[in-house]
Amino acid sequence: MRINDRFLALASNVIILIGIALGIFGVVRGASLLIAAGTAGMAIKARNQRKFDFYFPLLIAIALFALAIALPR
Repeated sequence: MRINDRFLALASNVIILIGIALGIFGVVRGASLLIAAGTAGMAIKARNQRKFDFYFPLLIAIALFALAIALPR
């Protein structure tokens, strides 16, 4: 089964909203990882558009993931 862009955008938005909710309640590392995953999903959705629309969100997602891993407990 192939994932279409509409489902990927919906799943990414849901993951980002869950990440924001976790961040509000203090689970910063988990929230950052979920927001990074959602942002990567949005970047993958834009892979057929301009290069900037693909690489910039993907770069932000990678940086956010690295920041989440580097955060102290």
